Amino acid sequence: MSDAPTRFPRPDLAVVKIGSSSLRGHDGQLDTAMVASLAEQVAAVRAAGTRVVLVSSGAVAAGMGLLGRHDRPTNLQMLQTCAAVGQTALINAYQRVFARHDLAAAQILLTQDDFVGRGRYLNARRTLATLLDLDVIPIINENDAIAFDELAWGDNDHLAALVASMLDADLLVVLSDVDGLYDRPPSEPDAVVVDSVADLDDLANLEIGGVGSRVGSGGMRTKVDAAHVVTASGGHVVVARASRPNVVADVVAGRSVGTHFVAATSRRDARRLWIGFALRTRGTLHVDAGAAEALTRRRTSLLAVGITQVDGDFAAGSCVAIVGPDKAVIGRGLVSFDAPEVQRVKGRPSAAVSPDGSGAPDRPVVHRDHLFTFST
Repeated sequence: MSDAPTRFPRPDLAVVKIGSSSLRGHDGQLDTAMVASLAEQVAAVRAAGTRVVLVSSGAVAAGMGLLGRHDRPTNLQMLQTCAAVGQTALINAYQRVFARHDLAAAQILLTQDDFVGRGRYLNARRTLATLLDLDVIPIINENDAIAFDELAWGDNDHLAALVASMLDADLLVVLSDVDGLYDRPPSEPDAVVVDSVADLDDLANLEIGGVGSRVGSGGMRTKVDAAHVVTASGGHVVVARASRPNVVADVVAGRSVGTHFVAATSRRDARRLWIGFALRTRGTLHVDAGAAEALTRRRTSLLAVGITQVDGDFAAGSCVAIVGPDKAVIGRGLVSFDAPEVQRVKGRPSAAVSPDGSGAPDRPVVHRDHLFTFST
């Protein structure tokens, strides 16, 4: 086995994400045996020299089991309740195993705001770096119990990608209830798992599913989006089945397990990647042909004069989609003003109105530093 070729060198730091569908047993309770198995594997990987950050779903699913519910709630208050009840059971299940290996775990609950705001981002990164220096295993989950607006992050796929990018991790391991990315819908009898993806543009002709299981909320589309962020940040990504024996150790060792998304040779700006692939949009700005060309070709900021239509009720700082005259999404960005103000000034040149709040703003609606464009 040691002489077999490996996909990549052993990573110094790996982020391991575990989906909720992998942690809920047939009886509706948290599958403590699966939690224990994966925790043992993480401990073994740490003993072998790779630092590990664990991003674990399962709080909502664990709460569902403890409260006797069999289907994921659609009511936001019940989702929050399940998360609050289940989070303690989830963390305790991990800590019981790590304690046997003289390892301490730290619970970290995050939201999108912890990545978008620079101060909170730097504080989260410092905290995680300190925990890793102390040989503590951070266990990260979305702050479901209070930040219910973030519950559609994709079963923590996006969260794991942001954490991996934030920490410059060498590897993101995405564990789910599938063996990897299939070359066609896995329900088809001749579907096979794609071994390696060197260029994510090669996936354009694949039919990629966008929905998850009835327990989780993720899907292969969110995993591919997560791969966009991490590979462009210089890390490798592997999607594999959580129940496969010794899956964590084998993936970290670079063995051929699941689907490997190859790290890019040059890094892209992490914050723009988050805007493009991870943040949820709150509205849409439609732009004319001139603005579309300026954004995609000249990489300019988006000015009010180029906006033709405003959709959605968003606040300043929200992520919005930018749509060209052909209805295609050309980019996403963080908007500088709330929807009513953008609605009031759309189509107006900045020089034609006052910048005192009664007319067009005195700065771009979306600054180029807060803009990600999909076109090249």
